[in-house]
Amino acid sequence: MREQSFGFYSLALWGIILCRYFLVAGITYWVFYSPVSRLFTQPRPRHRPPSWRAIRHDIRLSAIAAIVFALAAAFILSAYREGTTRLYADPQHYRLWYLGASYGAVLILQDTYFYFTHRLFHHPKLFAWLHQGHHRSRYPTPWTSFAFDPLEAVVQALFLVGIVFVLPLHFITVIAVLMTMTMWAVLNHLGPDRLPAPFPHHWLGRWIIGPAHHSVHHLKYTVHYGLYFTFWDRLLNTQDPRYTKSLSNFSLDQSDYG
Repeated sequence: MREQSFGFYSLALWGIILCRYFLVAGITYWVFYSPVSRLFTQPRPRHRPPSWRAIRHDIRLSAIAAIVFALAAAFILSAYREGTTRLYADPQHYRLWYLGASYGAVLILQDTYFYFTHRLFHHPKLFAWLHQGHHRSRYPTPWTSFAFDPLEAVVQALFLVGIVFVLPLHFITVIAVLMTMTMWAVLNHLGPDRLPAPFPHHWLGRWIIGPAHHSVHHLKYTVHYGLYFTFWDRLLNTQDPRYTKSLSNFSLDQSDYG
């Protein structure tokens, strides 16, 4: 098979990442913000979705961020071609149990990396440069899921670049992580009133981040920095006590946060 150039990889991957974004975010937005959603959402969502102007802003940021992630992915493929990464294609290279173990390890490491970088982005001297664009959506939608400021996209892409040089990963594991990251980001930006009311009050809501948890972050910037798990927020006291109380009382009222 003829080897392709870095430029070819970058352009092709940018198209793939954009298609993935429009497909996943678009379908999710249609399901949860169209009349279809009345079949399973709360009877009266408290907030109208953002204007199309705000959505266009999210799409524009996402398209720019896709360039960053495409360049990072092209670099990874080029490095793999040179044999300098720890990626492997033969599932027998490590035992099959390692596929699941490495997948879980990457999620934990990514969640840790995201928590501390995300919290850093909210420093007053860095926020305007790294994260303000994402927070223009006070009430986010699936279109907000990958609306990263360009420098923020670079920081997040560095994790994916770095991990393939540190941890042996099968391509299936990498794809599974990327799919998880995509779906999780889209679901976390649904808003708390687009899913059935009992959803965040399941026992998983105490440990797994969902739309109710992350929506509080968009309303109150100083809490809820995690990506997948509530562990770091709970450990470092950045989980809003009203959110924890709401899980116990089965009553999450977003109006409490402004």
